[in-house]
Amino acid sequence: MDTEMARTFLEVTAAGSFMAAADRLHVTQSTVSTRIQQLEQQLGCRLFVRNKTGATLTSAGLRFQRHAAAILRLWEQARQEATLPAGHKALLRIGSEAGLWNRLLYRWIPWMRRNANDIALRCDVGLPNGLLQGLQDGTLDVAVLYSPRALPGLSIRLLLEEELVLFRMPAVEDYLEEPYVHIDWGDDFRRNVQLHRPDVQAAPVSIGVGTLGLDYVKQCGGTGHFPRQLVQPLIDAGKGEILPEARPLSLPIYAAYPTDADDAIIDPALTGLKAILGEPAGARDSL
Repeated sequence: MDTEMARTFLEVTAAGSFMAAADRLHVTQSTVSTRIQQLEQQLGCRLFVRNKTGATLTSAGLRFQRHAAAILRLWEQARQEATLPAGHKALLRIGSEAGLWNRLLYRWIPWMRRNANDIALRCDVGLPNGLLQGLQDGTLDVAVLYSPRALPGLSIRLLLEEELVLFRMPAVEDYLEEPYVHIDWGDDFRRNVQLHRPDVQAAPVSIGVGTLGLDYVKQCGGTGHFPRQLVQPLIDAGKGEILPEARPLSLPIYAAYPTDADDAIIDPALTGLKAILGEPAGARDSL
């Protein structure tokens, strides 16, 4: 079967309509319709019910969904392992958000080279939706992120639950204000802020990467929610303080991976992630 048919099927499933899937695939809607029709002809069953609100899976479509994801993963794995470096038994492709790589996950790569050096690594940076899509279409084996959506065929494991604190640094100039800086720590954080801190939702500055947000606060002053580990050195140096909150917040970090993934590859990766996330933030591995 043409892998583009499987990819198109999964895009329609995720997007909820042929038109939205066409936009995401950068093709025409007629191309999407043709691919789905050809796929239905090959399978001998109807996969979608189309209506005014979009497209929903039939019972046959629901059954085919996990197989379509497996087809893409198998093809991508075969394509990449065909050029596997000598002396390595497998390739592990891991993706995460930039802030997690810069702050925590940089220590995972040397851990893997010390403890599982027969596994070749490919490390990528992405946004949450793109990382989850990579797991579905087979271009990633593991994604580490803050708020993964539950999707068919994916397992999600909690790696660490960090303590979030409301951190304040004074303004560097008398004329500057000390605004609340909204850091986008993911869907769970946004929901908690909406419920428990609606007063800070309309922040004048919103930043998507935690380390970048902290750099801004260090330069200009202000307050924001940050992991305690990240701001503790500034507190110890007397450059900032933690403000009390009635409802402390937390920041869970998860690993997501295909349910049918090879345990011989996934288990060392998860063991390494748990190991490095349990270390102090300043610890650095060396080969």
